[in-house]
This record gives sequence, C-alpha cells and structure tokens, in this order.
Amino acid sequence: MRTVTLKLDESTHARIRSLAAVRRRTPHWMMKEAIATYLEYEEEDEAFKQRALEAWQQYQEDGLHLTHEEMGAWLAQLKQAGEDAPEPAFHQ
Repeated sequence: MRTVTLKLDESTHARIRSLAAVRRRTPHWMMKEAIATYLEYEEEDEAFKQRALEAWQQYQEDGLHLTHEEMGAWLAQLKQAGEDAPEPAFHQ
C-alpha cells in the first residue's frame, strides 16, 4: 500500500465524515471506495471509446454496416428470443 495526501475543502470533508458515520465506515474507507468506483467507471468509459474508435476505423476500411432499422429489428429479436437471435449480416 502507498500513502497519498488529498486536500479537500472543509465542506467536502464534512460530507464524507457524515456519510461515513451513517454507513458505519471510516472516512478513509469512503474515500477509497469513491476513488475505486470512479476509476472503474472511467476505465469502462475509456474502453467504450476505444471500441468505438476501432469500429469507426474498421468501417472506414471496409464500409460494412447495418442501418438503424436493421439494428432496431435485431434488438427487438434479441429482446424476444434472447441470445438465440441470429446476428444480422453487415453489408456495404
């Protein structure tokens, strides 16, 4: 473990202490949880952006796509049939 220092304004620190007391946790635990949750969210967001950029690059190379209507129809099938709905064929 590594110790780091975090400067907070008094209002934020008071909010953390208050919530920690209600949850029967330490302020330290609350801050660690908050940072871990934030990092997970941001890492997932960044991964999503990277997948989108890769998909865009792939589209630029091959032009394969689905229309909005085709995607909507497939999503409706997925809702009804679950994972048994066949994936539609991409086209140019």
